[in-house]
Amino acid sequence: MFAPSFSITNKILTSISKIEAAEEVIKHSPILPLWEKRFKEDAIIRSAYHGTHIEGNKLQINEAKDVLLGKDIIGRPRDIQEVINYRKVVEFIDLEANKQIDKITEQLIKKLHRLIMEKILQTEQAGEYRLKQVIIRNSQTGEVTFRPPPAIEVPFLMREFVYWLNRTSKDDLHPVLKAGIAHHELVRIHPFIDGNGRVARSLATLVLFLGDYDIRRFFSLEEFYDKDAVTYYTHLQKASAGDLTAWLEYFTHGAAVEFEKIKEKIFKLSKDVKLKEKFGGQQIFLTERQVKLVEYIQEVGYLQNQSFKSLFTDVSEDTVLRDIQDLIKKGLIKKVGSTKSARYVMV
Repeated sequence: MFAPSFSITNKILTSISKIEAAEEVIKHSPILPLWEKRFKEDAIIRSAYHGTHIEGNKLQINEAKDVLLGKDIIGRPRDIQEVINYRKVVEFIDLEANKQIDKITEQLIKKLHRLIMEKILQTEQAGEYRLKQVIIRNSQTGEVTFRPPPAIEVPFLMREFVYWLNRTSKDDLHPVLKAGIAHHELVRIHPFIDGNGRVARSLATLVLFLGDYDIRRFFSLEEFYDKDAVTYYTHLQKASAGDLTAWLEYFTHGAAVEFEKIKEKIFKLSKDVKLKEKFGGQQIFLTERQVKLVEYIQEVGYLQNQSFKSLFTDVSEDTVLRDIQDLIKKGLIKKVGSTKSARYVMV
């Protein structure tokens, strides 16, 4: 019977308290719909880029973004396909979380693998457990760093693992810890011939979503891992000895860093407290031009008429002034002064 071994340390408790605090702020922030869409798209791009870059994908982030926007780029076909596939898997777990599925099945995990490895592995290997032994080597030294369980044990280990996933509730284990354990255990079992890391990270994200730790789907844990891949793999490797404590300290710290980063970004953009007082938490609908105007004022501190041309090269001054008047009516900005040197500032 799968029974993870770990201790709850002060480091873990501190990280979880930061996650809880950030989650509360983000969940109740009246962020503007257009910004919300932008945040989600940004999270998908960061997840797809960093989730494949950590595995050796050579594309730059702007190239990965172009791929996701459907643009043609010059690059290795495998690299391009990996980014396309990662987006598909991010969208898939989003849909599964929206359906509030009550079980994570082996079939679902195999579906994750099939999406991740589409057109990369042979059809008979995508979404199927490995049939031979694999070893993990240090890419620089060639040294064997990890030897996963024999292939014959994989179906049994996966059944035990999935049983544990579905019987462990929020009351038994904090969802962030559950996600961290799921991430490590799938890497340890290494059920597939390739793509195990990507499946593990996707599965961990789905566990967070189902545990109500989705922060509006704005986050990308992959970015945290990719910034220091050596530390990420070292913690995974050490935990394979049996004690997951250090790994969970690392995992919860990474989630806390990402959640707090999103919280600060939302603070900067939506001025949460002021908007809540003014609109009682209701969302405010703005056009893309209005969003750009508000962002400029928040960044610079004020806006003057002479800045209109640098912000909008193809829009008349009268059009911009109409957008500004609407923002004033909505109570987001105000005009200070009445001459040509008048400024528009946040309320």
